[in-house]
Amino acid sequence: MGKLLTLFPLITLFISLSVQGANQQLPSFSELAEASSPAVVNISSSKTVKGRSNGPRGFNDPFYDDFFKRFFGEPPSQGQREREVRSGGSGFIISRDGYLLTNNHVVNEADEIIVSLSDRREYKAELIGSDERSDLALLKIEADNLPVVKIGNSDQLKVGEWVVAIGSPFQLNFSVTAGIVSAKGRSIPNGSDSTYVPFIQTDVAINPGNSGGPLFNLEGKVVGINSQIYTRSGGYMGVSFAIPIDYAMDIVNQLKEGGSVARGWLGVSIQEVTSDFAKSLGMSVPKGALVSQVMPDSPAKKAGLQVRDVIVEFDGVEIVYSGDLPQTVGSVKPGSKIEAKIIREGKTKKIKIEVGQLPENFSAASPSQGNKSNDLGIVVRELTFEERREMKIDHGVLITEVNPEGLAAQQGIRKGDIITYLLNERIRNTRDLSSAIEKAKENSDVAMIGIVRDGVQTFRSLKLTK
Repeated sequence: MGKLLTLFPLITLFISLSVQGANQQLPSFSELAEASSPAVVNISSSKTVKGRSNGPRGFNDPFYDDFFKRFFGEPPSQGQREREVRSGGSGFIISRDGYLLTNNHVVNEADEIIVSLSDRREYKAELIGSDERSDLALLKIEADNLPVVKIGNSDQLKVGEWVVAIGSPFQLNFSVTAGIVSAKGRSIPNGSDSTYVPFIQTDVAINPGNSGGPLFNLEGKVVGINSQIYTRSGGYMGVSFAIPIDYAMDIVNQLKEGGSVARGWLGVSIQEVTSDFAKSLGMSVPKGALVSQVMPDSPAKKAGLQVRDVIVEFDGVEIVYSGDLPQTVGSVKPGSKIEAKIIREGKTKKIKIEVGQLPENFSAASPSQGNKSNDLGIVVRELTFEERREMKIDHGVLITEVNPEGLAAQQGIRKGDIITYLLNERIRNTRDLSSAIEKAKENSDVAMIGIVRDGVQTFRSLKLTK
């Protein structure tokens, strides 16, 4: 008993020292917040619209208004009339003569933009330029000797590193939240062109009103611009996204020079390379971007890229996931001549490409998810000359019937789909399809099949046996 009593103070001392050591390892953000807050601003914008008289449901942040509209529909109409709509967000000063950076959705189509500093000074801001694809806007206020943020290097940011956000969530001005970098180079396909942005993912608490505010590293340097969150409730759920500052400053320079942004363009539709695809393409590892469609008169077409090519490297940058390609291509200056590495029919090949400029209103078609054969449960026929001409394809067979109990139906194949490829074989007629199926079964029970649906060609793996 006496030994136990002797050990008890030692255990208590050990636990106390351990807690103190852990506390010493946790960073303090107070100095960073004090030094950086003066260069962070609150942004209020207003515009006059004709429409429903209902007020916004997204806490005065347009990003969240869109969220509520998408999931809960339009609010009940109270008639049409002219009304003022106000939006709020955050931003930060990047030059002493009054240039500021924020999100495009904070000031989009605004009639008036008011910038409020932490010392209560207010200025009317001029919109110098904006870029919807990256969700960035450059503003200017008439003032001198303003406090400015320090610009960091987002390329040097590491996963697991501490980061701090300063902004005005729910109109609570100059609030500070902290977290870590969860991932880098995230692509967020959300129906817009934000796939061109290699987002930084964090777990920093970001809420309505934080949009456009800075993300700092522990050195007090801006490494990102808080832009979006993943949410099912309309509020913070632990997944936030920021635009890398290196990417943003390139946009800023272009907006200063010409008021618009030029991005590289390849002209292909792509999809992910799955394990089954990799196997059928003769690849040992599933990586890269699978070309499912090459657009007419595009840089890709002129360079000789073909459907079923897998792009594994572009301008010296490795393409691991399909989402890596739009980000990489978009960052290349239009007119640049680069080299790409592709895998074609199991062989590695290098091709030269002159990158084009992404058209202003361009929106790539999104690939849809997706022989007479009793095994597959489908009936096919050859395309007529008129059908091929109308659909602008030179080969393929049309599926006219699908057995709901068959293998094809169970894997998403539909009536009206056009089969263009099986394995590495072009399918021109029913004989080609039957032959390709038999050949595929000799080597594997899974084959890659090319399908045209609604004018967009995609590839998928198809199980040939139950």
